[in-house]
Amino acid sequence: MKVKELPISERPYEKLEMYGEKALSNAELIAIIIKTGTKDESSVSLAQRILSLEKNGENNLSFLQNVSIKEFMSIKGVGKVKAIQLKALCELTKRMSKPFDTSQIQITSPKDVAKILTNEMRYEKREVVKAIILNSKNIIIKIVDICYGGTNSALLTPKDVLHEVIKLEAPKIILVHNHPSGDPAPSKKDIDFTDRLLKASKLIGIELLDHIVIAEYGYSSIFQIMLEDEEKR
Repeated sequence: MKVKELPISERPYEKLEMYGEKALSNAELIAIIIKTGTKDESSVSLAQRILSLEKNGENNLSFLQNVSIKEFMSIKGVGKVKAIQLKALCELTKRMSKPFDTSQIQITSPKDVAKILTNEMRYEKREVVKAIILNSKNIIIKIVDICYGGTNSALLTPKDVLHEVIKLEAPKIILVHNHPSGDPAPSKKDIDFTDRLLKASKLIGIELLDHIVIAEYGYSSIFQIMLEDEEKR
């Protein structure tokens, strides 16, 4: 059944106007974004097939962040324009989740870091490394991208991390990176690098407050893990 053949109260545009956006299903909301279906099916039916790209049965829209334009276009009825509309929607969603202004935010715990960066980093397919540069009161001065890696790791040195901090003459830093695998548990490589960075930062009078790993299924504090390991010895 095409959308125009549905009762007015069941058409996505009219339904949203009458009952509000919360009354619409995921498929109906996507149908509004893609606007039209095909000659053989409605925009809602097409939207349901787009949602079927989620193979884990979790009914979680976050998977759309990782669908490429080419993958969207593999669905019959989704051309380049509709695929681009969907990618634009995903990026807008990601940007809307960011704080309006990260400056003047005080970091008091790993949770604060996760709150600021999780939505931006958790669905990245490649590893991204960021540095949160802080003043003496742990207030954010700047968040900078350090490097981008492949799907498994990002190659960097303590010099890469500390360069911008030295330039800004800032006293403190928190390192943050994501795990595209979805598992926030730090690897031995992550812990070893944190140890090297800690030693290097101490030599030049910069305080490394933590190294946070963000992933789809949570986050972890490498400093907390290192502390727990030390207490066990």
